Amino acid sequence: MNTSQLENLFPAEVDIPAEYNITEPIEQREYLVNGEMRQWTGKTQDVWSPVYVKTEKGLEQKRIGSYPITDAPDAIEVLYAAVKAYNNGRGEWPSMSVKQRIECVERFTQKMIQKRDEVVKLLMWEIGKSLGDSQKEFDRTVQYIYDTIDALKDIDRNSSTFLIEEGIIGQVRRSPLGVVLCMGPFNYPLNETFTTLIPALIMGNTLLFKPPKHGTLLHYPLLEAFRDSFPAGVINTVYGRGNSVIPSLMESGKIDVLTLIGSSKVADKLKKMHPKVNRLRAILGLDAKNAAIVTESSDLELAVKECMLGSLSFNGQRCTALKIMFVHDTLIEKFNQRMAEEIGKLKLGLMWEKGVNITPLPEPNKPAYLKELIEDAKLHGAKVINENGGESFKSFVFPALLSPVTSQMKIWHEEQFGPVVPVVPFNNIEEPIEYITNSSHGQQVSIFGTDVNQISELIDAAVNQVSRVNINAQCQRGPDTFPFTGRKDSAEGTLSVTAALRSFSIRTVVATKQTAENKALVNQIVENQESNFLSTRFIL
Repeated sequence: MNTSQLENLFPAEVDIPAEYNITEPIEQREYLVNGEMRQWTGKTQDVWSPVYVKTEKGLEQKRIGSYPITDAPDAIEVLYAAVKAYNNGRGEWPSMSVKQRIECVERFTQKMIQKRDEVVKLLMWEIGKSLGDSQKEFDRTVQYIYDTIDALKDIDRNSSTFLIEEGIIGQVRRSPLGVVLCMGPFNYPLNETFTTLIPALIMGNTLLFKPPKHGTLLHYPLLEAFRDSFPAGVINTVYGRGNSVIPSLMESGKIDVLTLIGSSKVADKLKKMHPKVNRLRAILGLDAKNAAIVTESSDLELAVKECMLGSLSFNGQRCTALKIMFVHDTLIEKFNQRMAEEIGKLKLGLMWEKGVNITPLPEPNKPAYLKELIEDAKLHGAKVINENGGESFKSFVFPALLSPVTSQMKIWHEEQFGPVVPVVPFNNIEEPIEYITNSSHGQQVSIFGTDVNQISELIDAAVNQVSRVNINAQCQRGPDTFPFTGRKDSAEGTLSVTAALRSFSIRTVVATKQTAENKALVNQIVENQESNFLSTRFIL
């Protein structure tokens, strides 16, 4: 597929199906703070889709709207709305019973579902995600919310009893941590954001929520649902450039929890800005360079299928994507041939097209960066194995299969986060083990093979380097009940359903000596339902 063929993939306005098109740009001129939609008259940021449209003047990038660019004083005002709502744990939201908080989240979810079509359309246009994947992201997010509610009910039921140990009566429950700054990623701007936002919210924390740079507008349809479902100041939005608004928030010392899905370098800088790092809880999903190890006993067709999905689903723009393949010398020729054949079958196109696999990339500088990686690899001895690999035009990049890749190349070390698939030949199993051991990342690994002894050896070597070992399967996050975390520079904290609820809360004990007077006092509090915390109420 040459440049002119890639150029022809872009549509004229009349060719865009009406049900998926954005004909009038969405000009966001308000943001949520302290329970009100605050009007904005200051500077704004244009939102450009990665899709270009054919016009009489040639190809023009499609503008789909704009949103506010606030500055540091505006961000501080938003911060203090959250601080006031938390009120040192005595605010309405952190003082609510678990049952009442669940009811608020359920009310929000019903309102959110009504906005499905709007959010899905904006997901498509803002980040170039296919229609099917955008729908899946929305639906999976709704399911995650319901799973979170169910998990909290289980936690609360298990906490509704009293313990008696060594003459001490106690009840252990979970209480919130305070004010949370929540920042999500562009590649899953709804789902990944809500996997931190929802558990933080439902545990009684108050939030500042900053949408990602690519994937901001899609949250706009949900702001009124947030406003109408939660007390004032419980959830507030921060807009603007991160380097302008975030430092003042961190330096204030008023942020109790930092949750970020993004770069480890950014996370390190933000944590250091906080005046009391020891008091800052961080829940982070960061960089990853997940490896596949295709051993000589592998089922080749299975390995190719899973490596294709793992490396190129959503253009390879996933933290869990397979970003480097180690293939045994005895299989590498066949592996490369089959991967090249399968890549050749991929359909490049626009988000609403049926069966589309590769879509436009939302980051403006990404095509140039990927070309740089490819050229550097070629300079050091790699070849582009597949036909048309690395061909690009505007935001389209045809996937490139690179082999043989060595440690001299940038692609060996850097997370490409795009449709470039590096393949490394090996003949000794210690070679991929050494790569995983020396890597600064430690999220997941995929192991392919049928030799029991060799797979066992790889499992035992990998489990102390990464947080998930996948056998004969691509790396992935789901199911959401499994722990999702990483070692080294890849994560801090755990983001599965139940673990996330624990991450955004702390166990707190109410205890007393086992005397007749104290038992009578506790019984009276419980029977009269005087306390939202000390309680035996059971949520069904």
